[in-house]
Amino acid sequence: MKIFKIITLFPEFFESPLQTGLMGKAVEKGLCRFEIINLRQWGEGQYRQCDDYPYGGGSGMVLMPGPLFKAIELHKGDSTVIYPSPSGELLTQELVKKLFLYDSYCFICGQYEGIDQRVIDRFVDYEISVGDYILSGGEYATLTIIDALCRYIPGFMSNPQSLLEESFENYLLEYPHYTRPREIDGMAVPDILISGNHEKIRQWRLEKSIEKTKAVRPDLYRLYKAKKDEVEQ
Repeated sequence: MKIFKIITLFPEFFESPLQTGLMGKAVEKGLCRFEIINLRQWGEGQYRQCDDYPYGGGSGMVLMPGPLFKAIELHKGDSTVIYPSPSGELLTQELVKKLFLYDSYCFICGQYEGIDQRVIDRFVDYEISVGDYILSGGEYATLTIIDALCRYIPGFMSNPQSLLEESFENYLLEYPHYTRPREIDGMAVPDILISGNHEKIRQWRLEKSIEKTKAVRPDLYRLYKAKKDEVEQ
């Protein structure tokens, strides 16, 4: 069973996402467990303050180390500590596979300008960015990382083969998908997909994946080409 501990100022944020869809079913089947930890419990003063102005000046607030130290020390255990941050290592499918080797995770959801650097220095094993953009809080990124990890849990996906055909596996984006009806508004499903020739369908899908990756993500295409050339040598 995978265990996900989430330290956050907004525990209610996770109520719906972790109870619906594949995630909710995984919890019901005992494939994973979530522990939502309200950081406000260790806040200071009458108003349970967890943030303060940054030393050196600047805009925004920073989550204080005191409450975070207490929350992490009490709940971390042997968990791998992950801090989603725009300053972190970029999340890739390869990194997801690496993280999946762990059994228990403790996520720190940052807010405002982030968290005190001393928390990172003391506790954080992985500082991870989900992309080159800014979100309103670490909760959004935490859900993204958790979902990416859960997809590798045996029994989480109804069809495990889907994992092997998704975007980013083997550095290629996924091929186009079609379903019924066969034609709509003059747009028809490619004939090859209804030919029944599975080898030709496989080849067509590979070609479309390569075309899309080359056009949309040339960085991934270069990785794909390098790996392909290495295998063929």
